[in-house]
Amino acid sequence: MPLSGKSVPREVPLKVIKWLIAVFFGGLALYALYIAILIYRLPSVSALADRTTSLSIQVKDWQGRLHPFVVGPANPRWTPSDSIPLEMKWAVIVAEDANFYRHEGIDVKAIKEAIRYDLEKKRLARGASTITQQTAKNLFLSREKSVTRKIVEFYLAKRMEQVLTKGRILELYLNIVELGPMVYGIGHGARYYFDKPAGALTPRECAFLAAMLPGPQKVYNPYRHLDRVLKRSDMLLRLLRQKGVLSEDEYRQALAETPNISGMQRKVDQSFAGKAKRFFRELFDGFR
Repeated sequence: MPLSGKSVPREVPLKVIKWLIAVFFGGLALYALYIAILIYRLPSVSALADRTTSLSIQVKDWQGRLHPFVVGPANPRWTPSDSIPLEMKWAVIVAEDANFYRHEGIDVKAIKEAIRYDLEKKRLARGASTITQQTAKNLFLSREKSVTRKIVEFYLAKRMEQVLTKGRILELYLNIVELGPMVYGIGHGARYYFDKPAGALTPRECAFLAAMLPGPQKVYNPYRHLDRVLKRSDMLLRLLRQKGVLSEDEYRQALAETPNISGMQRKVDQSFAGKAKRFFRELFDGFR
C-alpha cells in the first residue's frame, strides 16, 4: 500500500474487455439482423410506380383512433398530379423540403443543420425529414419516434427515390398529408376549407394549406391560430416569388387576397354551436 494511504485502482482484466467487446458486436449483429428482417417484410415500393394502384393504410384521428384510408384512384378524393396546381406543389416544397429536387431521399445537409440547431436549443426543436421520408413514413410506418423506425425510414426513402419519379413521390405525399381532423390529402383539404376541388385553388389558398403542414392539429391549427397560419402563408408566397413560381403581379394579387374560408368557418361555427349545446345541456342537467 502506498504511503499516502490511497488504494491503487485495479486494472480491468483483458478477458473482461474482450468479453465486453464480443457482447457489443454480438448485440450489434443481432440488431442489424432485426433491421434486415423488418426491411424484408416491408411491402414492395416498386408497386407504387403504377399510378392505377390503390392501397389501404391506417391513419389516426385527433383522438388517436385508427381508421382505414385508401391511397390511390379508388379513393374518391384522390387528386392526380396533373390536377394539382403548380403553386400547391411548390408551396409544400418550400415549406417542407427546399432541396427536394436535389437530394436522393435524405437531405444530409438539413440533418446536420437540425442537429446543430437542436444542440444550441438543448432540445429536439427542428426536424429534417424530406418529403420522401414523410411519404415513406405515412405509407408504411408508424408514428413512433425511435432509432429503428428512422433507419427503416431512411431505407424506404432511398428505395423510393430509386424506383419512383419525383413527380410520383410528390403526388403520393400530397394525397396523404394531414391537413385537419381526419382531413387527409389535398383533395379533401381543398373541399374541407374552401369548398372547391384542388385544381381550382388560388396561389393564396395553396400557401394557406401548405402553411399548416408543420402542425395542423396544434401549432398551425387554423381553428385556433388563424393569424399564425396566414402569416406563414405570406412567407411561403414570398418564397414562391423568389423561386419564380409567381410573377410580381401574381405575388401582389395573392397577398391582397383574403382566403375565402367559408367551408372552415362553417365548421368552426358548427363546432362552437355543438360545444355550447353540450355545455348548457350539462348545466341544466345539473339542476334537475
